[in-house]
Amino acid sequence: MLRKIFLCFVLFIGAYKTFAQSDPVVANVNGTKITKSELDKEYLLNKYVVSNEPVTMKKVLTDLINKKIGIKRAKSNGLDKNPVVKDKMEEVLFHAQVSKDLEPKFKQISVTDKDIESFYKEYPEYRTAHILLRVRVTPSKEEIEAAQKKAFDLYKQLKKDPSKFGKLANKFSQSPNAETGGDLGFQPAFLMAPEYFNAVKGQKVNHITTPVRTQFGYHIVKVLGVKKFSDINKAAYKKFVYDRKRDKIIDAYFNDLRKSAKISILDKTLK
Repeated sequence: MLRKIFLCFVLFIGAYKTFAQSDPVVANVNGTKITKSELDKEYLLNKYVVSNEPVTMKKVLTDLINKKIGIKRAKSNGLDKNPVVKDKMEEVLFHAQVSKDLEPKFKQISVTDKDIESFYKEYPEYRTAHILLRVRVTPSKEEIEAAQKKAFDLYKQLKKDPSKFGKLANKFSQSPNAETGGDLGFQPAFLMAPEYFNAVKGQKVNHITTPVRTQFGYHIVKVLGVKKFSDINKAAYKKFVYDRKRDKIIDAYFNDLRKSAKISILDKTLK
């Protein structure tokens, strides 16, 4: 019996030595070892990143050494217990857990040409121009009233003479494209503020909207064109459809998690 135990121990030691030899230590930083497999893994990751410097083993090892020194210094200074850092770490954990749970479902997502066409019927691509009167994220009542009054004054002028749109945009719009009459070109719906898109959706070319409020301020929007389905960038829209399907999976996932959680919302005035 003792002979068998001794033999197993010898085999274990032999296997450990073989593994250690196959994964040698390439550097030692303040007592922390960096193995060849760790270096190889980091080297491969760096090869996928576009850089203006050549990726070499020596450079990657230097970066790994710097990382080990930085992490040890951060821990010695108690940064791993810092509230801001802990919040960041919890954010990473949150995304890692969601990814772990849902990655198999994400891989099953399929996007067909029919899916893209149905999506585009719901979210067509418009070319628009706008006159923007900005308000701050947290504006005062006076600021809102002033912007609103100016927007409706301009809209009344456009109702009388729609041809003035470009001229008024050039003079009054607080947007970088004011010089080109407020022309924003063609934009997918998901690059527009929801209120902005809803104001132009279904409208004909040359339609001018009443002032619409977004997080940027008040817009008066003119429809300049609607892109045909045959002219869209299908690769981009395939990504939009994929993201939409993915978001539905995420919503269903959290709906299920909330059912088994004890949740109490105290502020009943939230909208």
